[in-house]
Amino acid sequence: MSFSLKIKSNYQPKRLAVKLNAKGEQSVVKGHPWVFSNSIVKVNEDAKTGDLAIIFSKNKNKVVGIGLYDEKSPIRIKVIHNAQTKAEINAEFFHDKIEKAFALRAELLATNTNSYRLLFGENDGFPGLIADVYAEVLVIKLYSEIWLPYLEPILKSLQDVSEAKTIVIRLSRNLQNSNNYNLKDGDVVYGVLENEVVHFVEHGINFSANVIKGHKTGYFLDHRNNRRRVGELSKGKTVLDVFSYAGGFSVHALANGADEVTSLDISKQALDMAVENGKLNDYQGIHKTISGDAFQEMEDLIKRGKRYDVVVIDPPSFVKQKSEIDLAKKKYAQLADLGIRLTAKKGVLVLASCSSRILAQSFFDLNQRVLNAQPRLFETQLKTKHDIDHPVTFAEGAYLKCGYYRFLE
Repeated sequence: MSFSLKIKSNYQPKRLAVKLNAKGEQSVVKGHPWVFSNSIVKVNEDAKTGDLAIIFSKNKNKVVGIGLYDEKSPIRIKVIHNAQTKAEINAEFFHDKIEKAFALRAELLATNTNSYRLLFGENDGFPGLIADVYAEVLVIKLYSEIWLPYLEPILKSLQDVSEAKTIVIRLSRNLQNSNNYNLKDGDVVYGVLENEVVHFVEHGINFSANVIKGHKTGYFLDHRNNRRRVGELSKGKTVLDVFSYAGGFSVHALANGADEVTSLDISKQALDMAVENGKLNDYQGIHKTISGDAFQEMEDLIKRGKRYDVVVIDPPSFVKQKSEIDLAKKKYAQLADLGIRLTAKKGVLVLASCSSRILAQSFFDLNQRVLNAQPRLFETQLKTKHDIDHPVTFAEGAYLKCGYYRFLE
């Protein structure tokens, strides 16, 4: 079966000779995958997006890295190879990287799980490219046009390694507004997609993802291990899942014998998905939903005297730029305080953040301060970060952190 890539241009990438300032060069030598435009001292005048940027050392004329040039981004070069070893950028080069990424996921795929992130952008050597597998459907999310000249061999390798029967392309908002190619968000470029809602398994629990209309690639795989842990904590308990989206934590709790689970999200459509995901599994408990602003709804629950044995608060990112960090910290502190007041005696509060600009230590320290300011005794049970299919190879590649706090009274 062939790939139906509908790209207008047959652009053949050029090789660019690039020199950086001392700071930029040192960053590449240390393995950082981003070169900002203000680090570039010299580059070909006719450089275009997708061109191969060969980065030479300033003094010795030695190659220190190879990247893909992105004329539209302040991150002007995305590094795909740190030149401690020689490399020819071709189909074999990308295939080798994909096989290595797959091997890193072996431990996860030995469990009863058939959904995983096969490529995690820069962290797997593919800046601006995500590849998620849901059972036999592979979903590619592109964030940059740099990959268009190389996409066909990459897709062939991804299909070969994952054994996917269908490949769907999802495009970031920026790419959706581009006129440089004929790809559309949600295009099926390999195989047949019989239903845009795809069923898959996560640690023995059944789920579904809408791979055409869902957020990102259709589902959030990064919290998989935390969802499993919350499920294990939930037998015979009451559970509140705040910012529940499609019910990841809720469904694990129900499937593991929770007495009652309440999913809270501003999106009624997401709550409908949470209910449907729950029904894919056998459970005896009650599944309630609340649609509304999380902060307001949590205040209302407190006023009504509601308390839960397990409270999970997993908000979307509050920080899109540096200027929003202080406000985000206030929101995290407010959520922690609301969570404390909603957690029953001897209950567990789970607080998570996916804001990459809020460092893990900063987030855990913030939680600790809020918890220390209230009178109840508690213990910090666990601090977790990314699951195995979200490896972190540079500081900015880390975003997920999650703390488990058990009250002793």
